[in-house]
Amino acid sequence: MSRFCTSDLRNIVLVGHGGVGKTTLADRMLFAAGVANRPGSVDEGTSQLDCDDESRQHHFSISSAIVHWERDNLRVNLIDTPGYPDFVGQAISALCAAETALICINATAGLEANTRRTFALAGQANLARMIVLNKLDCENVSFDNLITTVQAAFGPQCLPWNVPNSTGLGFSEVFATLLAGDQQRAAAWKAPLLDAIVEADDELLERYLEGHLLEKGEILRGAMKAVASGTLIPIFCVSARTGVGVPELMDAITQFALAPGECVRLAIDENGLEVPVNALEDAPFVAQVFKTRIDPFVSKMSYLRVLSGRLKKETTVRDVRTGHGVRLHQLLDVQGNHTEAVDEAHAGDVVVVTKIEEFQVGDTLVDNGRAFRLPEILFPAPMVGLAVEPKSRADQQRISAALHKIEEEDPTFQLSRDPQTQELVMRGLSELHLQIVTERLHQRDKVDIVTHSPKIPYRETITAEAEGSYRHKKQSGGSGQFAEVHLRVSPLPLEIEPETYFTKDRFEGLRSYHYDPEINFAFLDCVSGGSVPNQFIPAVEKGVRDCLQQGVLAGYPMQNLAVSLFFGKDHPVDSNETAFRTAAAHCLTAVCRKASPILLEPIVHLVMSAPSETVGSLSSDLNSRRGRIEAVEPLGTEMVSLDGRAPLSEVTGYARALSGLTSGQGSYTIEFSHYDMLPPNVAHRVMASVG
Repeated sequence: MSRFCTSDLRNIVLVGHGGVGKTTLADRMLFAAGVANRPGSVDEGTSQLDCDDESRQHHFSISSAIVHWERDNLRVNLIDTPGYPDFVGQAISALCAAETALICINATAGLEANTRRTFALAGQANLARMIVLNKLDCENVSFDNLITTVQAAFGPQCLPWNVPNSTGLGFSEVFATLLAGDQQRAAAWKAPLLDAIVEADDELLERYLEGHLLEKGEILRGAMKAVASGTLIPIFCVSARTGVGVPELMDAITQFALAPGECVRLAIDENGLEVPVNALEDAPFVAQVFKTRIDPFVSKMSYLRVLSGRLKKETTVRDVRTGHGVRLHQLLDVQGNHTEAVDEAHAGDVVVVTKIEEFQVGDTLVDNGRAFRLPEILFPAPMVGLAVEPKSRADQQRISAALHKIEEEDPTFQLSRDPQTQELVMRGLSELHLQIVTERLHQRDKVDIVTHSPKIPYRETITAEAEGSYRHKKQSGGSGQFAEVHLRVSPLPLEIEPETYFTKDRFEGLRSYHYDPEINFAFLDCVSGGSVPNQFIPAVEKGVRDCLQQGVLAGYPMQNLAVSLFFGKDHPVDSNETAFRTAAAHCLTAVCRKASPILLEPIVHLVMSAPSETVGSLSSDLNSRRGRIEAVEPLGTEMVSLDGRAPLSEVTGYARALSGLTSGQGSYTIEFSHYDMLPPNVAHRVMASVG
């Protein structure tokens, strides 16, 4: 691995919607590079990139996979990602390990929901982007309509680098736009392509405007700069099935994909300031864990992208999240399901370390002396939940450990135990996501489970101010318990700036505060005159948090409120932490009940791709689910993209409804948007259901 210097490495990530042919394309490129004897097949289960049993059985990717090849004295590392939105977490983390994204589009389906989403994610990550139009050998494909659709959605900088000689069964070669000659379709794109190239280079632009004939070499150098700056997003035409256009795409990857040092990456230092991470081999070591895989033979595998410096086996690095030093005994180079031991990796390399239990996806690894971290990888919140029970008593002991393995592998899967019902609850992005989890438990860990209906994560809050007190007094022989607590509650607006919101002008007597942004909650110490001794104030906060977890209406956690402790009393003998904790919990329960409490429900953001003629039906259906369509955008001549919001409780299992309304042509993504007040009639039903 280390024989390639940083400037000779290219890391690319393959993204797009499910079924566009990404894995088939990756297999075809491996074959064209001489890595494989024949192209792998997803349908036949021979793909080098479907590394788990579930992917081979379902014939679609569930986890990201990494392969590599050599071309033109460069090493190309390619990360293939799942296309279905149910597994988008794998694509999000893979984007952190690459400098260039290949956005793959199915020429027969156009721009589907997850293609648009991953295009935007790649842009937010500052990656160079290239578009691949696959399946141009299929019938009923209009190349011109496809380009119009892509430009309407992604911008006029999306321009064909090559064009097909035909579509359908006649697709047998591609013509380079800049070498158009007499090829009419290619010649039509030559001028706009040159405009996009020279826009990124002032010197080249000046010569071009003065009428100078640009040489091929300087055009290619200008194109590299334009792709890096984003003034050009080149489009390539391929058929992954037949291999037409694949060699030209691979040439373009070596020409235009960014080297590690060409993509600016920033870290956060100990002062909270952004500092650049230099992709240099002789710089201090920095790496990030972007993928975890639990292999039944190798155990836990942590995939690292080395961003700076060098890493040798038997080296100790520091995990910034834990602050612990960790010794890495072995480094592995990965080719799909196969690994090979290596002695060293450096800036730009992707490498695997094994059996490091504390590593998590997103962790920053540095030299012992470094004190900064890479930005957190943001994943969509898993909103679809199922209560889980073992199918047999034999599975009882193993179920939790098996589910925690999956939680380590998949940042969009969460496991928790409901404090009220004591049920073990698993949450994912969709029903399909949780179905795959169930299959993986059975096949890999030999654990079978039964599941209950989804539990909706309702929340509680208050809508008015209130205050009150509670005296806890208990005497049962010997020392007793005594504590009196006075609390004031008020609704807390969303998206506050704590430093400017929590002031003495707004909260009389404020001494200090603790703010929890995750649930938008603040505990404020407004005690004056020592009415509550300082040593008992943390116990009061613990009691307040106890109440927040239990709620006051239906047992759901509370959020969006500020709780002020402003008075109290103690006893020199009988007061202790337990007494104040108990008093605080009882006090907050009573005060919140006077503050007009309400139930909140999770609202999700839906992005749907569907045939144009189904917009009316989809809008009516979403309205019936207490949702609404907020925007409709055309995706070419026959498809549209619909943005909408709806309560999670109304769209659990929406895949079946969407399929029925669109005759199987619709697709969607779903992610948490916000919490909103539950209508009173629905709230009564929810509270009645929990007793």
